[in-house]
Amino acid sequence: MINYLKIAPFLIVFSLLSASPRKLTGSSGVRDKNIYLSELEQEVVAELNLARTQPKRYSDFLADYSRLFVGREIHERGQINLLTNEGIRAVNEAVGFLKKQKPVAALTPSKGMSRGAADMVLMQGTTTQTGHKGRDGSTFAERINRYGTWNGSCSENIDYGNNTARRIVMALIIDDGVSSRGHRKSIFEPGFKLVGVAFGSHKTYNYMCVIELAAGYAEK
Repeated sequence: MINYLKIAPFLIVFSLLSASPRKLTGSSGVRDKNIYLSELEQEVVAELNLARTQPKRYSDFLADYSRLFVGREIHERGQINLLTNEGIRAVNEAVGFLKKQKPVAALTPSKGMSRGAADMVLMQGTTTQTGHKGRDGSTFAERINRYGTWNGSCSENIDYGNNTARRIVMALIIDDGVSSRGHRKSIFEPGFKLVGVAFGSHKTYNYMCVIELAAGYAEK
């Protein structure tokens, strides 16, 4: 799911619920110095930056993924067949987008934004709930402001059901069933400079990954 805020005016976009198959895939360029992030969380940052800085190369990963589709179903050895909303059409549309997308600058990890994302994982992961409102009534903007101050604009993407960096980022770029492609737009927004990531369990979908993005952020 995604939520997006700008200081003025306020813009809110809601979307994704992903339950793609789980398969371990590698990711390079991990920033080990970010010790507050788990290995997978660092991989998500690296994967986002790979997509942003080399979109044409990233389109090859989606093209390979499209070969798993039979109609609207994903058929992958050793996995339960999964029914998607749009099927291969959404994947092919994403491939076309990436081939035309100009590279944008890499994101810098933020400790405070990652702590705000972790708060959401802790609150929501033990429930069947999805969405951006915390059990304490907090918005994502309020959660990241606990550990710093965002400025310019900020966004929250949440993926459910994936446990590898590549599948998380691919699902958000494909944006199956989301007519606005809001997650994709958020990932490739050139104005975003900072990112926070938290990964954990979810009662219904097994896994969830919260990604915070902001144009500016002052750490406390």
